[in-house]
Amino acid sequence: MTPFRLSSQIKAAANQLGFDVCGIASIVQLETHKKYLDNWLGQNYHGRMGYMANHRQKRIDPGLLVPGARSVVVVAMNYYPGTRQPDNTHYKIARYAYGRDYHLLIRQKLESLAATITETNGPHHYRVFTDSAPVMERAWAIEAGLGQTGKNTCLIIPKKGSYYFLGELITSVELQPDQPFKKDLCGTCTRCMEACPTGAIVLPGVLDARRCISYLTIELKDSIPEEFLKNLNGWIFGCDICQEACPHNKHAKPHENDYLRPLEAISTWGNSQWETLQREVYAHALKKEGSPLARASYNKLTENISMVRNNLNGEDANSQ
Repeated sequence: MTPFRLSSQIKAAANQLGFDVCGIASIVQLETHKKYLDNWLGQNYHGRMGYMANHRQKRIDPGLLVPGARSVVVVAMNYYPGTRQPDNTHYKIARYAYGRDYHLLIRQKLESLAATITETNGPHHYRVFTDSAPVMERAWAIEAGLGQTGKNTCLIIPKKGSYYFLGELITSVELQPDQPFKKDLCGTCTRCMEACPTGAIVLPGVLDARRCISYLTIELKDSIPEEFLKNLNGWIFGCDICQEACPHNKHAKPHENDYLRPLEAISTWGNSQWETLQREVYAHALKKEGSPLARASYNKLTENISMVRNNLNGEDANSQ
């Protein structure tokens, strides 16, 4: 089967599996992205995420992850929810964490996609990834023609926005590559930079994770520095402020994936449930249900809740 025909079948299969977009890139050395990564790490913008500095060469050369690799299939899945958290809660959760953890879902679907290649074209060496290995996902999404990173560093897919999970299938099969995405999708717009309350977007396309609310509420194992507490704006797990400000997300359409449907805790809990969260409830309603919130320990999550609550109480006192 020709690379073109096989690539067409892969994209059709990806669509049937529930992926909204699929693109293909040939294996190349990501030298341009390597320079960006080296500069970013050199500024210590990764903070306590030491793993970002590991396996640098593997991030640039997928052949070190999959011997004989020739192609990267990149997929995107919409996670924009059709509902919001209740009006009676101040405690905000990033939209990607409304449902169950996406990692298992996307890996399973990518394995099915790999099986399609095997059935159609014969055995091949491959691995699947979704935010789970030293793979530069947004770089490969650009190479595969899906879209371009915005000034907030999120991948923007034209006419769709940035509320999308990414996944990759690296294979030894030669496929017909798409044209890398070259267009600038931001122009002179700086809404995301202006909206970020902690000034985490230090330059267009450059994020200082140490100032990012997502990093502060999830990745940082220590207490959130006092200088940022007044700017949490209610976020206790992740943050969507820069995406909410992005014009490309103005017409974001809700997904129809039952697996990603908001869990009961997200769709029903008000202030009191969050403020009185007990360890056994955390274990049952969040961890057991497969919520991404379990990535933050019980202690970290409840500390975030306490910090937001104290800040809100302080604002109420100052307004009196």
